[in-house]
Amino acid sequence: MRGDYRRHGGTLLSGSFISLCLYRYGRWGRDLRHPLARMLVSRTYGFANVFVANLTKIWIPPGATLGADFHIVNNEGSLSIHPGSVIGDRLGVMHNVTIGSNMREGAPVIGDDVFIGVNSTVLGAIRIGDRVRIAANTAVTTDVPSDSIVVGSPARIYPRLGPLR
Repeated sequence: MRGDYRRHGGTLLSGSFISLCLYRYGRWGRDLRHPLARMLVSRTYGFANVFVANLTKIWIPPGATLGADFHIVNNEGSLSIHPGSVIGDRLGVMHNVTIGSNMREGAPVIGDDVFIGVNSTVLGAIRIGDRVRIAANTAVTTDVPSDSIVVGSPARIYPRLGPLR
């Protein structure tokens, strides 16, 4: 949580930091062995989530798996993540982003070192490779190979020309 604190402005009042703390609390409670403790944490998480999600417009359910160094770049708009999503290390995500399902079952699996631009959607049981950049206003509904740039709606996938700096 210290890393979350530093990444999200070093203030306890950051909506991004509060949302990630609540996610981590819910995730911790979900993994408790004792059923009574798990139920108590689940209830307090649910109660707190109503307020935090409405205040920050960030919804990260404890069923989602977030890698290390998850970064909400700014929280000027909404962020919604599907409970079954698996997100790798060092994801940077802008505001007004949805990582979710479409009409079929399944949720996205996102690799390491990925950036998702503002107003973008990543939908369905798809796989986003490592070191991918998803541009603003992009709708991704197909698998994306590693080291790619994705632009537009419908998404067009371009190979990256050089290493990420």
